[in-house]
Amino acid sequence: MSDLLFIVSRTELKQYRYLKRVFENESREVILDRRIGERRQSLGSLPVERRHVDRRQRDITRELQTTGWALVRRPATYAGQ
Repeated sequence: MSDLLFIVSRTELKQYRYLKRVFENESREVILDRRIGERRQSLGSLPVERRHVDRRQRDITRELQTTGWALVRRPATYAGQ
């Protein structure tokens, strides 16, 4: 698994296919953005937080909206898996 990850907006399928082709033999993974929205919905306070860590290191929403893609570095704990 690569330590660099291209996340491409779901509206940019041409860009996704291009990046997949360009980086198919290199140490970069290209995926489509799977986010639909924030999964958590406010239903009052929940007694226990089930997720220990939020995996998102930074918000890439603006990058996806302006350029159609974002390049992120996987945290060491995920890159080694």
